[in-house]
Amino acid sequence: MQKKHDFLASSIEKNSDDSQGFITRDTPPVDPSLARQEFVPPEEEAEYAHPADMANHMENLSLPEQVSLLRHLPPSEAADTLAELDEDLAVDVLEHLAPDEAAAIISEMSPDDAADVLDELEEDHRDTLLNTLTREDAEELRRLLAFDPDTAGGIMNTEIVMLERDITVDDAIRQIRHDMEDKEIPYYAYVVDDADRLVGVLSLRDLMLSKPGTILRDALHNQDVIAVRYDMDRKEVANRMSHYNFMAMPVVDYEGRLLGVATYDDILDVMQDEASADMLGMVGAGQDESVDTPWKDSVRMRLPWLMVNMLTSALSAFVVYLFEGSIAEMALLAVLMPMVANQAGNTGQQALAVMIRQLATERFDQKKAWTAVLREGKIGLVTGLFMAAAACCGVYLFSGVLSLGLVMGLALLGDMLLGALAGGTIPLLFRIVGRDPAQASSIFLTAITDSAGFFIFLGLATAFLL
Repeated sequence: MQKKHDFLASSIEKNSDDSQGFITRDTPPVDPSLARQEFVPPEEEAEYAHPADMANHMENLSLPEQVSLLRHLPPSEAADTLAELDEDLAVDVLEHLAPDEAAAIISEMSPDDAADVLDELEEDHRDTLLNTLTREDAEELRRLLAFDPDTAGGIMNTEIVMLERDITVDDAIRQIRHDMEDKEIPYYAYVVDDADRLVGVLSLRDLMLSKPGTILRDALHNQDVIAVRYDMDRKEVANRMSHYNFMAMPVVDYEGRLLGVATYDDILDVMQDEASADMLGMVGAGQDESVDTPWKDSVRMRLPWLMVNMLTSALSAFVVYLFEGSIAEMALLAVLMPMVANQAGNTGQQALAVMIRQLATERFDQKKAWTAVLREGKIGLVTGLFMAAAACCGVYLFSGVLSLGLVMGLALLGDMLLGALAGGTIPLLFRIVGRDPAQASSIFLTAITDSAGFFIFLGLATAFLL
């Protein structure tokens, strides 16, 4: 399963130099000779036994070579390789294959992988490929494409083993053996009633160890079924699977009918996507941004937060301006004040990272969350005391002025405590107002620790030293 990215729109155009036609893009198209170019894979291609290895190799080739190499592979191998590629690259390759070639590969892909790739194509292009598929495959993919990609329905796989509850264990094993050719290797077998409502889940081990002749409904032992609805956010699905240590999570509708399963590899992709988005969002970059994102789109995503950062930096500069006279009287203040802000900023970043991770991996519990903020405050207070003592001694030895060391220590203690509390609070405030807790949190944290640090330090220096 591959990660979703924002891709360039694509459109379908017929290439006059090729009777089959090729997909080109609104951006400058690839050389039409690509359609006829033959790329003969070298002998070492045989070393790429796993599709993931072949996909890594393809990423180092030019687009014409990638397209030609994919044509040389049997459709099933091409499908496995395409599923391992990043979706932006997979879309580029599909756009430069003839519709019947692309459809032959898509038909061999797992439905969820195929839906992920098709979802990034322009609607006209997608419809052309779907119309080229068999009616059964096209209908299944259209059902998957109807789900929000950020929900359980959007990441589920429909290739599952469904067993009627009134058959025996022996019949179930025979059915699994028969269905294995058309299904992914199952982790579990899902038992349903006459209306396809999920009534139980059996691991393959449970089936194998059951006594011959046992009816499935008896093997369930009044089991409480754990499943998720198709419209549940995929982050919550990942949390549920992690909590229960499942290899796969059944996805049902509001009537309890089994629709598919979300498997562990889907969840790994979700967790990687969310971790990347949080990391990028904390500094104000686009949460879906990558090195392949068009630079103009990156500018559009980053510029608003850079403007916010400019305003918050202006606030810090204004605080320093208020104490211009104090700095003029004691130049050493200008040397020491960045240390206060930097130390507090680092303390706040630690609290911020812990809180964002907590919110990302567990359900939001307001009472527990604010308790966590108090915990960060205690940590900030204790670490602040240690650092304040060290700073006081260091400044005294450096300057020979004990009062300056005491001011430095008090300012450092106060700003580190504030930074810890701010780092724990900012993500919660974002969550309360319905925004992503990681979105540009570090920008606001830096504004608080810098402006407050400068004000506390220069204010104490003005009051007690000048």
